[in-house]
Amino acid sequence: MFFQSTMSLSLDSPTHAICVIGMEITLDISGCAPKNCESFAIRGSPRVLIHTSNSVITGKTDTVVWQPMTQPMDALVRMVSPSPTVDEDKVLVSYYCPENEVPKTTAVLYLTGIEISLEADIYRDGQLDMPSDKQAKKKWVWGPNGWGAILLVNCNPVTDEADDEASDQEAPKEIQNMSQMTLTVDGPISVIKNYMMILHTSKEEANKAKVYWPQKGTHEMVIGPGKPIHVLAPFENGGKETFYIEAIEFPSASFTGLISFSISLVEESHDKLVPEMPLYKDTVMFRVAPYIFTPSTQPPLEVYLCRDLQLQGFVDTVTRLSEKINVQVASVYEDPSRQGRWLQDEMAFCYTQAPHKTLSLVLDTPRVSKLDEFPMKYSLSPGVGYLTFETEDHGVASLDSIGNLIVSPPVKAQGKDYPLGRVLIGGSFYPSNEGRDMSKVLRDFVCAQQVQAPVELFSDWLMTGRMDEFMCFVPVKDKNDDGKGFRLLMASPSACYELFEEKQKEGFGDMTLFEDVGAEQLLSNGREARTISQILADQKLRKQNDYVEKCINLNRTLLKKELGLTEKDIIAIPQLFCLELLTNVPSNQQTTKHYARPYFPNMLQMLVLDKHVGIPKPFGPQIKGTCCLEEKVCDVLEPLGLKCTFIDDFDCYLTNMGDTCACAIVHRVPFAFKWWKMIP
Repeated sequence: MFFQSTMSLSLDSPTHAICVIGMEITLDISGCAPKNCESFAIRGSPRVLIHTSNSVITGKTDTVVWQPMTQPMDALVRMVSPSPTVDEDKVLVSYYCPENEVPKTTAVLYLTGIEISLEADIYRDGQLDMPSDKQAKKKWVWGPNGWGAILLVNCNPVTDEADDEASDQEAPKEIQNMSQMTLTVDGPISVIKNYMMILHTSKEEANKAKVYWPQKGTHEMVIGPGKPIHVLAPFENGGKETFYIEAIEFPSASFTGLISFSISLVEESHDKLVPEMPLYKDTVMFRVAPYIFTPSTQPPLEVYLCRDLQLQGFVDTVTRLSEKINVQVASVYEDPSRQGRWLQDEMAFCYTQAPHKTLSLVLDTPRVSKLDEFPMKYSLSPGVGYLTFETEDHGVASLDSIGNLIVSPPVKAQGKDYPLGRVLIGGSFYPSNEGRDMSKVLRDFVCAQQVQAPVELFSDWLMTGRMDEFMCFVPVKDKNDDGKGFRLLMASPSACYELFEEKQKEGFGDMTLFEDVGAEQLLSNGREARTISQILADQKLRKQNDYVEKCINLNRTLLKKELGLTEKDIIAIPQLFCLELLTNVPSNQQTTKHYARPYFPNMLQMLVLDKHVGIPKPFGPQIKGTCCLEEKVCDVLEPLGLKCTFIDDFDCYLTNMGDTCACAIVHRVPFAFKWWKMIP
C-alpha cells in the first residue's frame, strides 16, 4: 500500500504540495467545485500519473479526461520521477457548467517531486536497481523466481584488541563481505529543509545486524545493538549514500532471519504541543543467509588434521592421500589433556552465501569454556570464519555435539527436491532415563536454517552415538542418466558373517583376525586374536550383531524414505560390532545400558577425498596374503571409480570410545546451487 495524503483544491489560489516518488496524493475534486457545475476535466504534467474512477491519465500534456460530477469525486495523483525545480509539475482541474464548452474556473495544484528511496540487491544479481514495484522490496520470496536482499553473518575468527575497541563505531576490515544498501535523494532538496530523514529498524532487529555509513575516511556504525534509529544529516545536494550491512546472528528458533530497514521523512514541529508528523516511509527487507553443511561427496579444498604422536600413522597416510589430489593439509595442535580433542566431535565446515560473496566457516560446539582453548580457531586459512555455538550439555557421553550429524548429497524424496541435501541428526527416538539426544537448542538451530531439512535417525545404540560408524556417502560417476551420483555405504554385520562363512567353506576357517596386531595393543583395546571359525562359533557376539543389524535396518528404512533411495543406491560394507558399557566417561554418567562399538577398526569411518577414500585398516583374516575384508570392500567400491587406501593405525580406531577419523575435518567446495533459489 502506498503512503497517502489527502489534499483539497482551492479556486482562490494555487495549491502547492511535495510528492515523494512512491507516495500517492488523494485529491478532493468535488470539494471546491462551483455551484451548478456538473462535470470536470483533469490533466497533468508529463511526470504526473492520475487515476480517476474510470480512467488513467498518463501525464501527457494534451490529455484531457471529462468526468461527470454526479457524486463526490476523488483522484489519486502520484509522480513517476523527481521534478527538476520547485513547482515544476502541476495538475489542472477545470469545472464545467451544463451546455457550456468553456470551463467556468480551473483549480491548480503545483507539485514538487522528490525521490527518497532505499535500494538493495533484491533481485540477487549484484545490482542495486530500483524495482518497478516499490512494494516488492518489502517482501522476501523463496524460489527461482523469488526476490529479496541477503545479509552475511560476520564470523571473523580473530579480532585484534584495537579492532574490538573500535568495533562499535568502525566497520571491520571485511567491508567487502557486507551487503550494500543505498539511499537515493533526488529532486529540489530545498523543499524538505524543515523535514528529518530517519534511518531505522526495530529494537529487536537492531540486535541482529549492524549498518555502517562511510564518513570522512571511516565507517561509522549508525544502526546496531541498542541503536535502532539514526537521524541523517540534511542532504544539501541530493545524490546517493551507500550503507554497508552485516548480520551478527544466524537464524535460530527465536530469530526468523528477516531484518528490515526503513527511511522515514518526518515533518519537524516547532510547537512543543504538536508532535512530529511522519509523511513517508520506504522499507527494504533482508534475510540473513543460513549456514550450509557440505556432504562428503563434495570435492575437498583443505584437510585439517590433529597433530598428535598417537595418531602419527593416520596423519602420515592422510597427508599422502591429500598430496595425490593436490589438497592442502593444515595442522591443528591441541592440548593433549583435553577429553574431547577430536575435531569432528565438535566442529564442522560450513559455508554461508550471498550473491556477492561466499564465505567458509567452522561451526564449533565446544566442550571447553575459554575461547583461547580453541586451537582450531587459530589454525584456519585466511578468510575462513569461526562460529562458536554453546550447547546445553558438553558431557562426553552426550550426543550434544556437531559431530552427531551428517549431511546427505542433493536428493529428491516424496516428490520434493532437496538441492542442498538433508541434515541427518542422531538421537534416541524416544525419551528414557538412559536415552541420549542432541540438544534441542542445537537441533532447533539447525532446523532454523530451513535449507537442509533435518531427518532424525536412531544413533543412541552406538557408544559414540556418531552416525558415521554405520553410514557414509561416497561420490560415484553413474553410467546411466537416472543415477544419483553417489552411493550410501552402510555397515552390515550380516555381510561380514556371510563373508566369513564363505571363507570357512573354502577351507580358511583357521585364518586369524588381528594376526598382525601386537599383543599389548590387543589387550589395551579389549580384543584378542581369533580365527574365522571362532568368531562364527561365538553365539554371544552373533546375538549382539543381530541387535546391531536391526538398528541399522531401522535407519536403512528411514533413509530410503526420507532421501528417496532404492536398494541399488546402498552398498553393504562388512563390519562387526560388540556391546559394552560406556567407557571413558565420569562415574556419574555411567549407565547399565550396553552400547555398540566396532569389534575391529570401523571401515565406515572413512575419509572421503573425492575419488580417493582413506579406510581404516580392519586387520582382517589374511587369505593368500590379502585381508579378505579389504578385498571385499575394494571389490564393491573400485568398480564405482573409487580408489581405496587402508590406514594402518590400530589404536587410533579403537581407543577412546571408537573415535577414529574424527581427528580430521575436511573443508569442501560449496554447492553450485544457490540456496535462495530453493523452496523450503
